[in-house]
Amino acid sequence: MDINSIDHILDEAAKNSQPIWQVVLSEEQKDSGMTADEIRGRVEEAYRVMKTAAVSGISSDMKSISGLTGGDAARYYNHIRNRKNVLGAASAKAMAYALATGGYNAAMGVIVAAPTAGAAGILPGVLIAAQEEYGLAERDIINALITASGIGAVIASRASISGASGGCQAECGSAAAMAAAALCEAMGCTPRQCVNAAALALKNSLGLVCDPVAGLVEVPCIKRNGIYAVLAMAAADMAMAGIESFIPPDEVIDAMFQIGMNMPPCLKETAEGGLAVTPTGLAAKRRIN
Repeated sequence: MDINSIDHILDEAAKNSQPIWQVVLSEEQKDSGMTADEIRGRVEEAYRVMKTAAVSGISSDMKSISGLTGGDAARYYNHIRNRKNVLGAASAKAMAYALATGGYNAAMGVIVAAPTAGAAGILPGVLIAAQEEYGLAERDIINALITASGIGAVIASRASISGASGGCQAECGSAAAMAAAALCEAMGCTPRQCVNAAALALKNSLGLVCDPVAGLVEVPCIKRNGIYAVLAMAAADMAMAGIESFIPPDEVIDAMFQIGMNMPPCLKETAEGGLAVTPTGLAAKRRIN
């Protein structure tokens, strides 16, 4: 779908007294030629894949082919079950499911790029945890995912969702923005609260570099998914309390684009800077190669 501003989404929502998901669904119907039921069916299938990845990843200590990662999701989930977590139940579960999805991806499991493989755990982590903890209906989750797709579409249009183009702010940051807006949608918030949640999540991701150790989507990507799932929930909680981003959402996205343009290539998925070139990171690369 081609949506190039959050303001457009808000204007359409206000004009027709609609939630964001209905605005986005209408745009997708126009662009794709599919019916609303067909689109919802695809989203339902995507959510099924998300849940399978999260549950599969959390229930095993599977290792990635490189051997760099594996088992952290199960380890953290056991930590929750033993009631040793400091985080509240919803955010702790979101972290666990986000870690699980990232680990499942690294072990060659099937995931949904949301918006990318490197950030695939954040959106499902937040929504699966919220559904479990708050008893949200499946329909509410599908509506939330449609809302997330609209936020992602604007970011992709105005900036980037690619680590190679904008650093990890464009991947984990975008995913956190999508997840924050989606959670607000699922919890029955207003369109304005949803987009402010997205802005709050994204503005606190600005400058995040993409520095994968050995060039693989494993370290630090998987643990970032866990952390940014919690950040997304924090941003949504702020928005639900009536807190707004001082900088409007579209301007936050534009700032992310400008930061990405100014970011040196060594910090944009090339594995030539940041954590990738630490002594430990370089040693891991040599060991794998």
